[in-house]
Amino acid sequence: APPCPLPVQICVSKCPDRYLTYMTAHGNAASLEYYRNFCTPEFKDWRKAPLEVLKDRECPAMLIPSTPLARRCFPAIQAKKGVIMVGNETTYDDGQGHRRNVTELLEGAKKANVVLETRQLAMKIFEDYTVSWYWIIIGLVIAMVASLIFIVLLRFLAGIMVWVMIVMVILVLGYGIFHCYMEYAKLKGEAGSDVSLADLGFQTDLRVYLHLRQTWLAFLIILCVLELVIVLLLIFLRKRILIAIALIKEASRAVGHVMSSLLFPLCTFFLLCLCIAYWASTAVFLSTSNEAVYKVFNESACPFSGQTCKPETFNTSNVTKLCPDAQCLFAFYGGETAYHKYLVVLQFFNVFMFFWLANFVIALGQVTLAGAFASYYWAFKKPDDMPAFPLFSAFGRALRYHTGSLAFGSLVLAIVQVIRVILEYLDHRLKAAENKFAKFLLSCLKCCFWCLEKFIKFLNRNAYIMIAIYGTNFCTSARNAFFLLMRNIIRVAVLDKVTDFLFFLGKLLIVGSVGILAFFFFTQRIKLVQDTAPPLNYYWVPILTVIVGSYLIAHGFFSVYGMCVDTLFLCFLEDLERNDGSAEKPYFMSQNLRKLLKKTNKGQPDA
Repeated sequence: APPCPLPVQICVSKCPDRYLTYMTAHGNAASLEYYRNFCTPEFKDWRKAPLEVLKDRECPAMLIPSTPLARRCFPAIQAKKGVIMVGNETTYDDGQGHRRNVTELLEGAKKANVVLETRQLAMKIFEDYTVSWYWIIIGLVIAMVASLIFIVLLRFLAGIMVWVMIVMVILVLGYGIFHCYMEYAKLKGEAGSDVSLADLGFQTDLRVYLHLRQTWLAFLIILCVLELVIVLLLIFLRKRILIAIALIKEASRAVGHVMSSLLFPLCTFFLLCLCIAYWASTAVFLSTSNEAVYKVFNESACPFSGQTCKPETFNTSNVTKLCPDAQCLFAFYGGETAYHKYLVVLQFFNVFMFFWLANFVIALGQVTLAGAFASYYWAFKKPDDMPAFPLFSAFGRALRYHTGSLAFGSLVLAIVQVIRVILEYLDHRLKAAENKFAKFLLSCLKCCFWCLEKFIKFLNRNAYIMIAIYGTNFCTSARNAFFLLMRNIIRVAVLDKVTDFLFFLGKLLIVGSVGILAFFFFTQRIKLVQDTAPPLNYYWVPILTVIVGSYLIAHGFFSVYGMCVDTLFLCFLEDLERNDGSAEKPYFMSQNLRKLLKKTNKGQPDA
C-alpha cells in the first residue's frame, strides 16, 4: 500500500490573524476572498462543494491566529494571568456551530511551543551576550596572558613541578600502604574477618569486602608492588627524567625566541574554517539538489498506486479515468536519475575531501612550526645564528618544497578516517540487526582503525618534523623518524608522560582559575566590582563561554609548545647520533644538555 499522503504546504505572504473555517467562509464573499490567500495556487473553482475542496486538500479546513517563526506559521499561543489564549480569544468556532476551548489546540501545538520556547531562550542568551561580551573578551585575554606566563615559567619551574608530582605520588602510595596495614591489623581477631574472598563469593554490596582481612592484605600487596616499581623506575630513569625536564626548559627558551609561533594557530584556525565552509556548502548543495517527487495516492484498488506522477498533467492523464479517486500528491524529495542514485557516494567523497584538506592544513601548521624551532636548535650560537624571521621562512619552505609530502601524508590519514566514517555508518544501519557476529566483527574493525588512526597521526607528526629538518620526502622521513624513536623508546615514553603531566596541569590551572574568577564576577560575589557586573538572565552563559574559550586558548598555546618539545627532542636525538663533539662534528645542543650528558665540544669547554 502507498504511504499516507502528506498535508499540502503552501507559501503565504502573511500568517492568518483570525479564526475562520472554510465552511463558514464559503457563504460569505468577503471571508472567502480572505480565505483564498491560504489555498493552493491551482485552486480556481470557488463554486466547488466545500466537502470536495477539503477532500482534495485544496484549502485548509480552519485558520487559526498565527505568528511567523523560521518561515513557518505557528499558533499565536500566549498566557495572560494564567489563562491560555490564542489570538486574544479563549474559545473558537469549530465550523459546526460549537464553541471549543483553545486548550484543545495545545496538544497539536506542543512542538510549536517547543520552538517558541527555544526562540525565547535564544533571545535571552543573545541579550546576555550583548551586555557581557566585553567582559568575556577580558576573561579570554586573561587566559591568554596566563597561558603565556605559564609557558615562560616552565623555563624555571618545570623541574620543581615534575619532582613535586613524583614525591606526592610516592607519599600518597606510602600513606595507602600504612592505611591498609592499619586496617589489616585492626581486623585481627574480629568475627568473620578471616573468611576468604573465594568462600565469600560475589556480593553486590561492595562494603562487605572491607570487613575482610584478605581484602586489605590484597590492597597492601598491590600498593607495595606499585611503590617498589615507581622507586625502581626513579632509580633507573632518573637521568632520562632530567633530560626530559631540560628539553622542556629548552623548549620554553625556543618559544621565547620565536614568539610569533604563539599566534600561528590563528592562521591554521582560519584555514580550517575555510575547509569547513567548503565542506558545509558542498554538503548543503548536494542535499538540496533533490527534486520534488509526486506519487499516485488512492483509497481504492488502482494499478497506478505508488507510481510517480506530474501534478501539471495528472488531471488529463489516463490515471484519473481508470482511478477517479486517485490523487497526485507530494511524496518526498529525491530523484530517480543516475545523479540522484549516487548522491550518497558524492556525500562520502565530499567528507573525504574535507578530511584531506583539514589534515593538509594541520600538516602545514606542524611542518611550519617544526621548521621554525629546528632553526633554533641547529643554530650553533643561539639565537645569533637564527634566521631573521624563522616562522615565515619555514612557512615559505613548506609551501615551496614540501607540498607534495604534506598532501601524501594527509591523504593516508584521510583514507583511514573515511573508512572509520563508513564503519560508523554501517554500525548505525545494523543497529536493528540481530546478527551478533556482524556486530562483533564491526566493533573489532572500529577498534583496529581507531588504533591505526592514532598511530598514523603520531607517525605523520614526527615525519613532518624530519621533513622540516632535512627536506626529505614523506616516506623517507616517516621511516627515519620511526626507527630513530624506536632506538630511544624509553626516552620517548618518559618525555611523553612528563610533558602530558605539565600540559594537563597547565590547562587545569588556567581554565580552573579563569573559570572561578568568571563565576565570582558574573554572580556578583566580588564586592569590589559588584556593581560593575552586568545584569544577566542566565549567568552560566558568559561563564561557560569564558571556560570553553580559555580551554581553546590554552590548548592552542600548548599545542605550539608541544610541537616545540617534539621538534627539539628529535633534533636532540639526531644530534647525539650524528655528532661526536669534535671540531668537524660539534654538538648543537644547549650547554645545560651537554652538562647533563657529560658531553663537550672539543676546543669549547663548558663553563
